[in-house]
Amino acid sequence: MQNPAQVRGIFSRIAPRYDLANHLLSGGLDFLWRARAVRLVAPWRPRTILDLATGSGDLALALQKKLPQARIVGADFCLPMLQVAAGKGLHPLVAADGTRLPFADASFEAVTVAFGLRNMESWPGALREMSRVLHPGGHLLLLDFSLPRPPLDKIYRLYLHRILPLIAGLLTNHRAGYEYLGASIETFPSGQAMLDLLSSQGFSAPQAYALAAGIVTIYTAEKP
Repeated sequence: MQNPAQVRGIFSRIAPRYDLANHLLSGGLDFLWRARAVRLVAPWRPRTILDLATGSGDLALALQKKLPQARIVGADFCLPMLQVAAGKGLHPLVAADGTRLPFADASFEAVTVAFGLRNMESWPGALREMSRVLHPGGHLLLLDFSLPRPPLDKIYRLYLHRILPLIAGLLTNHRAGYEYLGASIETFPSGQAMLDLLSSQGFSAPQAYALAAGIVTIYTAEKP
């Protein structure tokens, strides 16, 4: 769980160079992670999708390309990030807090969240809101960072806490934002802990797909 004002401030400052930093710091793997997410969503054939914490809109745009008949709404609580997404042609866009969504019950057949739940004020509260706006039988997809297993975890932590903030600070002129990134990943539930959290909030059939040796994980679940 995070401080909303702090998180909004961080992303507001890094928004202009957010995409550049992501692509460079992931070595381009972020494109592959989103492609995998899209391949998981496609068989659900949703007609309405909420891409929550849409940020610069990359996942929503990838979904739009794969599912051109679906209505995809991008939502984020950081206006500068929404402006970046709008500049890429993503619409409609809605300024919204993930724990207090301005949508009616059962508004969407799928909800996707890429690297966003980790930054929300309440993870259970946000998941309850996602469930509320989902149709019964609708699907949820979460894509977020996780921690790899030993011995890779030691190498990854060195990169995450020492090397990544240094490089990101040079790219974005905001090193503190990427120091926050490492700290948030350490405390975010992953693997079985996330599956248990999804179940505790009423989702069924939760599944986890570890990518990049466990540095990133995709979770899927259904609303009964």
